[in-house]
Amino acid sequence: MPDSDSLGIGFVGAGFITHTFHAGTLRGIRDAHAAAIMNPTRSKAEDVAASVREAGCGDPSAYDELPDLVADPDVEAIWLTSPNYVRLESVETIVEELEQGSADLEAIAIEKPLARTVDEAGRVVDLVEGAGLANAYLENQVYMPGVERMRSLLWDGADAAGRPYLARAAEEHSGPHSGWFWDGEKQGGGALNDMMCHSHKVNNYLLSDPETDGDLTPVAVSGDVSTLKWGRERYAAELAEEYDVDYENSPAEDYARASVFYETDDGELVVGEATTSWCFVGRGLRITVELLGPEYSGTVDTLESGTDVFLSGDVGEQAGYVVEKQEASQGGMSVVPEEATAYGYVAQNRHVVDAFRDGENAREDVHDGLEVVELCMASYKAAEEGGRIDLESTDLEGYVPEPARGEFEAGLEGITRE
Repeated sequence: MPDSDSLGIGFVGAGFITHTFHAGTLRGIRDAHAAAIMNPTRSKAEDVAASVREAGCGDPSAYDELPDLVADPDVEAIWLTSPNYVRLESVETIVEELEQGSADLEAIAIEKPLARTVDEAGRVVDLVEGAGLANAYLENQVYMPGVERMRSLLWDGADAAGRPYLARAAEEHSGPHSGWFWDGEKQGGGALNDMMCHSHKVNNYLLSDPETDGDLTPVAVSGDVSTLKWGRERYAAELAEEYDVDYENSPAEDYARASVFYETDDGELVVGEATTSWCFVGRGLRITVELLGPEYSGTVDTLESGTDVFLSGDVGEQAGYVVEKQEASQGGMSVVPEEATAYGYVAQNRHVVDAFRDGENAREDVHDGLEVVELCMASYKAAEEGGRIDLESTDLEGYVPEPARGEFEAGLEGITRE
């Protein structure tokens, strides 16, 4: 691609993640613009397109059919943010259009998770690589400025004291924005599949030696999943009314915990601990990340931004949006001044654009996405089997988690094993 060209991006999906984060990052990225937006509900695509024009980040066309976006001559790269249950189908459609000569795409970036199962993720990798597309796996949290800076500082300390041995990552909020997230079959599970893909990847990133191209081998995984809040009668009724899902009889998990045990190239043990929750009621989305070593430690907490506001009951209803997943419109609230920057979306998309303009894969590509899906499925399987599992002897092909099979139960019944 000539250096003078601006990369034309086609966004597939016009939901919260595209509207709030991805499209907005173009304000801070040179040499890229929004060329098209596609969503099955065309009005949503038109809304995102209008916001992009207003921000001066392109003059995108709006479509309600994926082949139309793929065939748009101004679209050179796709950012695929469509729901999990149509992720593989979307990739198949894109590749089919390429094979038929209906498009001239150069690259594709795929939002987390890459797919719902190891089988689906493997198929995505085969399709993307078979089509010869430069590719990226969109994992924003490894680009968070706080995470990057903490990693740099503490690994400098590792030269004297030894490498870090424990990373902890947690992402917690009160529940997803859209109904399909709550549907175990459509989403592929619950809070674990939705958010632990972030936590597993950021832990791996922090524990890996920055001077090598990956020096960790996952050897074992332990995990637990539960439905703590949303299976209770009152809250299950709320979900049934708002999203038409049955969390009393067929819930997905709203809490998950997993540990991944890695072997380093030097034969040492290091551990990544991950926790995710849809039942955290607080000031909004909370992402916490820690890295610990022999003589050092570091912490990132997105709700400790240094900016707070207080709104009395007289003005609270007019407060509007303060932070993602905010639970109140009055009282004391944390403010994340630039969420897209703080959560890593700007740095991530800037890197991906640069890589695609050079005709290369991004730092995190579809193989990274496949590895994360494998860890998530291993976490589910460990929870289902009630113990730590050995990854070398565990076959994850064909495995579908209990919540995605409709065989999971809320409360105590969900942790009782025969």
